[in-house]
Amino acid sequence: MFKKTPRVEVPIKIPFYDVDQMRIVWHGHYVKYFERARCELLDLFDYGYASMEQSGYLWPIIDLRAKYIKSATFNQVIVVVAELVEYENRLKINYEILDQASGQRLHKAHSIQVAVAMASGEMQYVSPAIVKERLQCYGYL
Repeated sequence: MFKKTPRVEVPIKIPFYDVDQMRIVWHGHYVKYFERARCELLDLFDYGYASMEQSGYLWPIIDLRAKYIKSATFNQVIVVVAELVEYENRLKINYEILDQASGQRLHKAHSIQVAVAMASGEMQYVSPAIVKERLQCYGYL
C-alpha cells in the first residue's frame, strides 16, 4: 500500500500536427500523451527507462485500454494525469486527460507493464526489488 500515491499532472497544448481537418486530435496521439506522463511519473522515483535498463530489466507494455469520452481540439490545453496504482507484480498506471480550463474529463485509460530480465528474456512474475526500493527511497511506501 502507498503512503502517498505517485502521481503527476502534465499540461499539454494540442499542436496543429496532432489534429485532423476538423481540428480534432487523432485518436492515436492520446497514446503519445500517456507516454509523456508515464515518463514523468517514473522519474518521480528515479526509475525511468534508462534506470530500468541499468537495473537489468525492460518493461514492455502488455496491455493498454482507453476510453474516449470527448475529443481534444487544436490549441486546447489538456492535463494528462498519470498515477501508479500497482507495482508489486507489474506496473499499472491509470491515466485521465482533463480539459485544463474546465476540469472536464476527456479521456481515461490504463497501461500495464511487466518486467523482463534483459539477460534471459524471461518475464518476471514479481517486480524486481529495485522498484520497491526506489518507491521507499522517495517516500511513496
